[in-house]
Amino acid sequence: MFGEHAVVYGKPGIAMAIKPRVFVTVRNTRHATKAKSPYIDGCFEAMGVVGSVYLNSQIPSSSGLGSSAAVTVATLSAINDEFSLHKTREDIANMAFEIEKTVQKGRASPTDTTVSTYGGIVLISGGSRRRLPPQNIHLVIGDSLVSHSTSKMVELVAELRKKHPEIVDPVLDAIQGVSLAAIHHLSNPRELGRYMNMNHALLDALGVGHPQLSRLVLAARSAGAFGAKITGAGGGGSMIALCPRQLKHRVAGAIEACDARAIITSIDTEGVRKEKNV
Repeated sequence: MFGEHAVVYGKPGIAMAIKPRVFVTVRNTRHATKAKSPYIDGCFEAMGVVGSVYLNSQIPSSSGLGSSAAVTVATLSAINDEFSLHKTREDIANMAFEIEKTVQKGRASPTDTTVSTYGGIVLISGGSRRRLPPQNIHLVIGDSLVSHSTSKMVELVAELRKKHPEIVDPVLDAIQGVSLAAIHHLSNPRELGRYMNMNHALLDALGVGHPQLSRLVLAARSAGAFGAKITGAGGGGSMIALCPRQLKHRVAGAIEACDARAIITSIDTEGVRKEKNV
């Protein structure tokens, strides 16, 4: 919701779990095959076991919706359950972050892995995690259908900061200011939308925007959204729009009219869980 890219530099970020899920089944098998995902391979290595894995995702990959974090958390939890390893939720969150950090070459934040593990709304600040009170937030996600690479976008910001610290550091400080202000307005969607718009402009200033994302953000606002912004690393992927309940279908229609996919969703307070009969 707030703080993308700034969280990589120790600034606070606010993330919210949404309804779509990743389903992972792990089996203890003698002859394990290598997964095509470095995140899944990292899970088995971290747990020190071998097995087979089956995955079914409702979250599109490379879309800025934290799919890699969801896959990592779900896989670790499935391994933990199948092999009776007795890891706690905190263990799972910490291990998932370390795996993401390794795959993304050291430039990752614990935001997505924390919210995938615990659900709800989470404030990430430095090394600390704090759950914020759940809110009845109505969101429309716009998947631009333009794939992107989180690690490449994080690297792009790192290079820009290296060249122009006098410009980038104040922008990161401003993103921090927006995130800290937003905490106090989570129950006021109109005000929260204003902060989302500010955060979007600051992300654009960091060079992580994309013409299609700009198109979707403006379309959502024109259709009545309180606010709209890039979510995730940018350069493609998705945007989110905070909407009045009665306008969410209109906002979704405006996003789809821009040749994108709309997902109407809301908060999920559970986080990782064991499913029955899936």
